[in-house]
Amino acid sequence: MTVEQQTVMTGAETDALLERRETGVLALARTDEPYAVPVSYGYDADVRRFCMRLVSTPDSEKRRFLTDSPRVRFVVYEEEETTYRSAVANGRLERVPRTELTPEHIERYGAAKRPLFEMWGEEKVDLDIQLYELDPDELSGRRIDVDDE
Repeated sequence: MTVEQQTVMTGAETDALLERRETGVLALARTDEPYAVPVSYGYDADVRRFCMRLVSTPDSEKRRFLTDSPRVRFVVYEEEETTYRSAVANGRLERVPRTELTPEHIERYGAAKRPLFEMWGEEKVDLDIQLYELDPDELSGRRIDVDDE
């Protein structure tokens, strides 16, 4: 019989998960239409803020959903043998215009992990690369331990 024990992670445990992972799932919605996409991110545990470099094409779904300051949910998770951990952040995704970049922004984005590869059907000249930050209203972590005995 499988027994599952679920616990809420502390802030420090949640921060540790977010600092060691590289990707998560960004979920956006418009009225009754959902959209979710895996993205790379950086995380600053000192201020509990995410940074993301989002790339889209002129006709992409992502661009249609990235309106001004959309409400988002960002999910990061990992699985290790019989332990599952996840963190969920809710808040507004704010675009950082290049004209407003500060040395702190550059440092955060420079430390962010980048995808190991990128594949695009369109020429790179058509890609729109924007920087975003997520300063979550809510941030929580959960751990599930499964015992198969």
